[in-house]
Amino acid sequence: MSDPCAPAAPSPDPDDPLALAEYAAGGAVALTDAERWPTLDEAGAARLGAVARHPLAPAWVHRTGDRLTADGVARARTPLPVDDWLAGHLATARKLPAYRRVADTLGDLPSWPTVTRDDLLDDVSAFVPLDADLDRMIEGSSSGTTGRALQIPDDIEEVARSFHLLVRLVAEQGIHWRPDPGRMALAYVVHQRQAFTYTSVISSFGQAVMARLNLHPSQWPAAGQRTGFLLHQQPQVITGNPTSLAELLQPELVAGLRPLALFSGAMALSLGLRRDLERAYGCPVIDVYGLHETRPIAVSADGGPFVILDRRVHVEVLDASGRPVPAGQRGEIVVTAGENPLLPLVRYRTGDFGRLVDVAGRPALADLEGREATRFLALDGSLVPSVDLTQQLQAGGARGWAVHQAADGSVTAAVVGGDAAQIGAALGRLLARPVTVTTVPTLLDLGEGKPRRYESLAPGT
Repeated sequence: MSDPCAPAAPSPDPDDPLALAEYAAGGAVALTDAERWPTLDEAGAARLGAVARHPLAPAWVHRTGDRLTADGVARARTPLPVDDWLAGHLATARKLPAYRRVADTLGDLPSWPTVTRDDLLDDVSAFVPLDADLDRMIEGSSSGTTGRALQIPDDIEEVARSFHLLVRLVAEQGIHWRPDPGRMALAYVVHQRQAFTYTSVISSFGQAVMARLNLHPSQWPAAGQRTGFLLHQQPQVITGNPTSLAELLQPELVAGLRPLALFSGAMALSLGLRRDLERAYGCPVIDVYGLHETRPIAVSADGGPFVILDRRVHVEVLDASGRPVPAGQRGEIVVTAGENPLLPLVRYRTGDFGRLVDVAGRPALADLEGREATRFLALDGSLVPSVDLTQQLQAGGARGWAVHQAADGSVTAAVVGGDAAQIGAALGRLLARPVTVTTVPTLLDLGEGKPRRYESLAPGT
């Protein structure tokens, strides 16, 4: 079988002082196509090749596949059973290296200590079962709240199963989402200066094509290229964060795209943007709350409270001391998550806050205070998403930060670790204005609890 998506040569832009080598097209190719897609047939390869080599396609940065065997495809389509799952989950967790010294003291869920992101940063391997099937592991990265990257062990079948969760959520809205050979099944869109992009097939969904696309104008050098590619692919479902979904409101896209549904995640979706997207496309806008560490937790299809998903997830709302708050009162959201067999978390403190309420007999999260999409005003009047700052802060070696833009446009940053001079110069180039960078010794110095990484008071942000 011919290679459906031949690699591009690595080509970081020598004229771009902000270019990062890890985002160079074709910079990391590790697997063969037979390893990426063990069940790929000629028809699937043809569909993939047509997208990968489309004349309007972007320069793909990465090449990836779902690695599902035929047996894995069958398992990925089936949700994990949830009857009495928690007892078995706790039994598995007691054997983790993280709990070796206290396992005998751990009974039912309230007797367990809470876990934080810092615990995973210190030694994520202590939370991986000793008998885990590491042949099914892929490594994911999460920048989290402080920006310090956390490498997370992901299970390939669980990742594929998460796609079928989206299919079920669309079905709950009365919409029949099935593979269509003439359309891309899923477009995962981001909007940032540099990003990992790729196209692949979903082996468990009729080998339909999907892609991770960067909608930032710099990634589409030809006039009309972005619009032309999206209109030609006609993705059935589009998922992204509010920053990237807002790009879909461009008139030329509204006029031509016909998605079955839109999914939002990672940041807070404003009611205004939800309504604009619903009016523009006449389809459901489904907001999913979750973390990479925990997987999807809850969903809101109408802008109301987030209903806890019927899967291996248990939610508590606790006070600062780790005690449950009275029913309906605000506290920190703490999650026990059993979907990912490589990271069976117990009582994971998310750093997000909300109230646990009842919606039609199901538990739900109201007044959710999660992560917000923040943009910064550059000197030329353009708006720069915070994710672009994250990339440069991480490239400069910072482990955590807080960046503030005042109403007059001036920008200051406090960072933990890293090269302050390099960071200041990179952020200054990005925003076309001076950025004052100071260093602080610890993450705690950035603020109590879950500090806001980004804040902009500039007009229009």
